[in-house]
Amino acid sequence: MADAEQDRLREAHERGKPWYRWGPYLSERAWGTVREDYSEDGNAWKYFPHDHARSRTYRWNEDGLAGICDDQQMLCFALALWNEHDPILKERLFGLDGPEGNHGEDVKEYYFYLDSTPTHSYMKMLYKYPQAAYPYNDLVHTNQQRSKNEPEYELIDTGVFAENRYFDVFVEYAKAAPNDILIRISAVNRGPDAAQLHLLPTLWFRNNWSWQREKEPGFVKPSLRAAPTHEGEPGVIIAENSRIGRYTLACEGAGEHGCGAPALLFTDNETNVRRLFDVPNPTPFVKDGINDAIVHGATSTVNPERTGTKVAVHYQFSVPPDATATVRLRLSAGDGDGVGAFDTFDELFTTRIAEADACYAAIQPATLSEDERLVQRQAFAGMLWSKQFFHYDVAEWLRGDSAQPPPPINRRWGRNREWYHMSAHHVISMPDKWEYPWFAAWDLAFHCVTLALVDLDFAKEQLLLMCREWFQHPNGQLAAYEWAFGDVTRRCWPGLP
Repeated sequence: MADAEQDRLREAHERGKPWYRWGPYLSERAWGTVREDYSEDGNAWKYFPHDHARSRTYRWNEDGLAGICDDQQMLCFALALWNEHDPILKERLFGLDGPEGNHGEDVKEYYFYLDSTPTHSYMKMLYKYPQAAYPYNDLVHTNQQRSKNEPEYELIDTGVFAENRYFDVFVEYAKAAPNDILIRISAVNRGPDAAQLHLLPTLWFRNNWSWQREKEPGFVKPSLRAAPTHEGEPGVIIAENSRIGRYTLACEGAGEHGCGAPALLFTDNETNVRRLFDVPNPTPFVKDGINDAIVHGATSTVNPERTGTKVAVHYQFSVPPDATATVRLRLSAGDGDGVGAFDTFDELFTTRIAEADACYAAIQPATLSEDERLVQRQAFAGMLWSKQFFHYDVAEWLRGDSAQPPPPINRRWGRNREWYHMSAHHVISMPDKWEYPWFAAWDLAFHCVTLALVDLDFAKEQLLLMCREWFQHPNGQLAAYEWAFGDVTRRCWPGLP
């Protein structure tokens, strides 16, 4: 037991066993980032705002709430929520962009990365979801009215958590094998009354088919489809991808407080150009189709053929006060029919949690108090959860994609033009999954000092990656950060010139 996680690390680094293939590599926010900015003036916040995120397909990377993906970000999994009052599904974290906040950009959510082992064999996250409508407009307008000398207007200040009317939503992952991930979602009603909750675990493919007119030889568009099942068996979704092969997602019934077998809602990870740009959609099923089906009761926005490139498993609950609604899923490589997928599910979670306890007991100094151990362990969790898939080909970004309208001509003389050779397709440690979900060499270097305490080989590989030719300028300069690779990273500390 004490050596189980260390054994996995050795298997990964010495024998190439892919324990790192799946991890928390999905950002909590991809809107408002440099990579998605194709504007003339370089205003990333304005070009791709939060209001577009549910309807607009990302070019370079995906985002989601408490999510995971493979290390190429071909297939993604995350959680969406609805309390029957919100104007949209809660699919990603919300915050104020740079110009909106009285102190700049600021996430307006409460979420906590509680635990993770170095190989992500066990992970746990907490998201606090209000039972009343999320106050999007109130947060934006009130903060805009405040000066820089006033405090920020936070989510708790809106009163949305009054009388503890919220859900504690815990999302846990446990790996039975490198490509076999158990998923447990538990929502606890902290309020005084029963409350409605829709849990929508969502599986989708990153769109890598819309950008190039000529696809690489052998390219086949990925697909998701519902597998035929018998009464009483778990629902099963089959995911087919030419790069990573076949996966199945087994979905258990709703259980206590639920309404029986969950519905499978399929759409495509395609931009809703009708909503955003007032032109006809080339496909009847688009990225926000599931949102419209749940929130607005639309009947034509999800595919009745139960196939597509994005699917949500729709669980509905009426959760009494102090009660917990739980759903269980299992994402596995290969063929599977879901039979027996949950036979040893809880036992495996118990084992992985005990192994995580043993892992940190061996790492942490005996002199730490129990409280100090918890603080340090959660700090490690925050570091490990902040690994993200970083995909950015600067030449392609500057030039524009062959199947899309070209970016403005002056873009070629704008941001990062001197880093034409920069090309990244890696999992790296990023400063943050919301406020700074982008590459920053200075931050990464300091992260590695801490990460070396739990995963020395990963930390070393990260530093070596920064010295590879595609992360350096020909003059030898290391790339600084995504907003301006050519900046000289410099900090002034007290007492130093």
